[in-house]
Amino acid sequence: MIKTYIKKLSVLTVILITFGSCDLERLDSAQEAAEGGGTLDTFTAYTIDSTDPMGSNVFGRIVFWKTDLEQTLVQISMYNTIEDTFHPAVIIDGAVGVGTSVLTTLDDVDGTTGELSENKFFLITDTSFYDSLETLDAHVSIALSTVDDTVVAEGNIGANATPVDSN
Repeated sequence: MIKTYIKKLSVLTVILITFGSCDLERLDSAQEAAEGGGTLDTFTAYTIDSTDPMGSNVFGRIVFWKTDLEQTLVQISMYNTIEDTFHPAVIIDGAVGVGTSVLTTLDDVDGTTGELSENKFFLITDTSFYDSLETLDAHVSIALSTVDDTVVAEGNIGANATPVDSN
């Protein structure tokens, strides 16, 4: 009988300690940027047009963002991509139809989301890239898949095109 009484008293003590120690006060989320953080607000965007003769109409936009560290983030958003397929993306020297040598290999575009597969942004660490973008003689090219290099979309960038948006 004493064991039962001690057991019940122990359970009651644990319950009281548990509920008595809970802080039910709601805390607001921290909305300020971390030190060194901030927002990206300097960008240049270009159109990527469909080149697919089969009519899949893959198209989108490439956006170059300038960071506070003088680096460039590349963001690609594509429409009508093939679900569960990765579409390689590269920046090629020269205008569409002229250039052939790859300047930069970007992450693949995930056909399910239409965005870069590894991260939302691809990082170009060259601190002069964004500032030289306006005079860059290049274009972006998107291939059908990692095993089929048929170009399904491409678009001029830099000196070869007028940005569709910038800030």
